Amino acid sequence: MLKEKLLEDLKQAMKEKNLNRKNVVQMVRAAILQVEKDKAIEVTDEQIVEIIAKEAKKRKDSLADYQKGGREDLVAQIEEEIAVLEEYLPKQLSKEEVEEKVKAIIQKTNASSMKDMGMVMKEAKQEIGAAADGKMISDVVKSLLQ
Repeated sequence: MLKEKLLEDLKQAMKEKNLNRKNVVQMVRAAILQVEKDKAIEVTDEQIVEIIAKEAKKRKDSLADYQKGGREDLVAQIEEEIAVLEEYLPKQLSKEEVEEKVKAIIQKTNASSMKDMGMVMKEAKQEIGAAADGKMISDVVKSLLQ
C-alpha cells in the first residue's frame, strides 16, 4: 500500500539526511492524516494519489510566482519537491493521449456543445484521474466541444 511506502521512504530519507525529501514525505503523510481525521475514514491508494496530485499542483502554481519574483533559491527547492511528489504519481499522459481519451468520452456521452462540458469533465476526471492535470483536461474538452 502507498501509505506504507511513504513511511519507508520517510525513514530512508531520515537515514540519508535528505532534508527536502523528508519534509515532502512528512507533508504528504500529514495531508493524508488530515483527510482521515476530517472524514473519519481510512484513505485508499487512489485517494492518496489524489492528495499527492493536489500537493504537486499547489507547488506548480506557486512556482510561477517565485519565478516572477526572482526567488531562484525557492524555485530550485519547489522543483525538487515537485520531483519527489511526481515519483508517487502515475505516469503523466501527453496532450495527445488526453485528446484521444476525451474524444472517446465525448462519443460515449454523445456530447455536442459546451453545455455538455460538465458531464464530459466528470467522466474524464474519473477515467483519467491523476494521470493528467485538470487544467489540461479542461483545455482539451473546451477545444473539442467548440
